[in-house]
This record gives sequence, structure tokens and C-alpha cells, in this order.
Amino acid sequence: MAYCCIGWDNITGVHRLMLSKKPQTQSKRWTKLETGFRSSLEDLPVEILLFVSVNIGVDEAEKRTLLHELEETITSPGKYSKSSDKIDKMSQVHFFSLENIAMATNNFSTANKLGEGGFGPVYKGVLPGGQEIAIKRLSRNSGQGLTEFKNEILLIAKLQHTNLVRLLGCCIQGQEKVLVYEYMPNKSLDFFLFDHSKRELLNWTNRTNIIKGVAQGLVYLHEYSRLKVIHRDLKASNILLDLDLNPKISDFGMARIFGVKETEANTKRIVGT
Repeated sequence: MAYCCIGWDNITGVHRLMLSKKPQTQSKRWTKLETGFRSSLEDLPVEILLFVSVNIGVDEAEKRTLLHELEETITSPGKYSKSSDKIDKMSQVHFFSLENIAMATNNFSTANKLGEGGFGPVYKGVLPGGQEIAIKRLSRNSGQGLTEFKNEILLIAKLQHTNLVRLLGCCIQGQEKVLVYEYMPNKSLDFFLFDHSKRELLNWTNRTNIIKGVAQGLVYLHEYSRLKVIHRDLKASNILLDLDLNPKISDFGMARIFGVKETEANTKRIVGT
């Protein structure tokens, strides 16, 4: 009979350690360990073993289902440039060419730069049809391979909530990796909190609305989204505001994109924008 020990992490998925193959030079200690492990497995209730196997299968199946759904909604750079100048925000994930991104940002002009965070600078861009977008030019130290990076982009683009900044698409060309988001005209909450003139616009009604919106966005990410994303870096500069000062959480999927375990703490550098 063969036995295996099953482990799981959110980045690489299922790991199986087969225990049927023993070292050629067996020791009494190994024999005792193997015997004890087999006895423990045999003593476990069937319900527990079924629960573990079923949940692992559900997680894998859920991810495959999401990817399959999203593969049907991808728009390539060529198709985008020929069909429309605007993005359908609710139905498609767009892959832009680097040429289109450069044109939208005036070749990543400093005049278009909105800010810079731990994952790279953010620029304002304008598509040919006039639609404003926010473009995050990622630093080149992503821990993901190309396929894994693209898969995480597709999965995160599936997360849709009124209090989350919408990921519209991306550009992957050579060493360049760029994320395209909906544009928030009122920038981030910190611009209001630390500016005496703008702070007056945050009356108690607006403040209460912002608090509620952020809470609802986090509940969706942690409890109701199909990916169960942990933000890891929620702060005023990651809470963006639309024209009506409604809050939208940004950078909620950057840990997944960069191949960082979401349960690991990292206090040595700022993560996000």
C-alpha cells in the first residue's frame, strides 16, 4: 500500500510527499516512523480524510474553472486596437501592446506620473477614445514565471466589487509587465487627510461612507470572493476615491502577482502604492 502526505500553499498549490519508497538502507527508526504514520492514517475517521481530499479538489477545480471562464473573455492587443477605443469594464480582460501603453502615457512621461510604490510607478493614461486609465509599471523582480503571472492576472481581474479598483487588463512584453486599472480622479485618501484645504471636504457623512465602503471591500476579499484574497498592505494611500468620494481599495492582489505568500509578514519594505 502507498501513502502520501498532502500539503498546500496558495502560490504553488498541492504538494505530495510519497512515503511508499523507503531509503535503500533501512533503519529501525525509519521502520518505526513509517509504522506509526500508517497507524495514524488508519485510525483517522473516514470523514476527516474525505474532508481533506474533497477540499483540495474543490480549490483546484475552482481555480481551473475561473481560468477557463476568463480565457473566453480575453481580448488580444490586435483585437482591441481594431475593434474599439474603450474598454468594456465588466466583461473583458484586455492584453495591451506596449506601444498602446506608451501612447496612452506619452511614453511614461513624468507629467503623467501619479505616484510610486513598492511595486513600481503609477501613471495616468488616456486611450484614443478618451477613456482615462491608471497604469502601474511593475518593477522587474516578480517572483512569478510568465504563465503563472498571466494566470494570476486573469484570476484577480475576476474580483469585482463596488469598493475594489477594477483591474482592466495588462501588458506583458519582453521584460515589461504593466497593469491597467480604472482611473480614480480624486486620487487616494491620504491626499485628503494630510492636506488642510482638502480635509474640509471630508465631513462626517463622507468619512462614515468611506469607512463602510472599505469594510465592505475587505469582507468581500476575505469572505465572499472566490479567491479569498488577503490584502496585506491596507493604508490611506491604497484607498482611492472616485468623483463622489466613494472608496475603492487598490493593490489587493499584488502579493499573488509577485508570488509572495499572503500569510507571510514583510516589515522590511513597503508593499503596494
